[in-house]
Amino acid sequence: MACVAALLLVAGFWSSWGTAQHVLLAKGREHGTLTVADCGKDTCTGPYDPEGSAAPRTGMTIEKSIAVKKGAKLPVVVKPGTAEVVRTGTAGALHAWLPFGGALLLAALVIGGGLRLTRLAWATAAAGGGLLVGAFFAL
Repeated sequence: MACVAALLLVAGFWSSWGTAQHVLLAKGREHGTLTVADCGKDTCTGPYDPEGSAAPRTGMTIEKSIAVKKGAKLPVVVKPGTAEVVRTGTAGALHAWLPFGGALLLAALVIGGGLRLTRLAWATAAAGGGLLVGAFFAL
């Protein structure tokens, strides 16, 4: 059961890190503002206005979430070598760690039910729930 709980946590961390690294390690990356112009099934697109002297670009994409609406101006950072952007700030960081929050909740069930470590299970569930609730209110 400990291996299952560890596997859940590692998988949650790994799936979150793909996006979170661009938010947390944003120094030296291209920052700017994306104005949402159109949303499809999975992504939203719009013009990107970078900070500094770089030229504005069109066709930049961001992952669609419930909180993204047409006309919204979002602070973003560009994923290097792509036309994808990731939301920055507290809201972006919490949104990037959502898969890890879900993994914490799932691991809490395994820790409490399989390992019989109830205090650790409650702490893990509280951390995962806090992350999910924080992301909900931040977005």
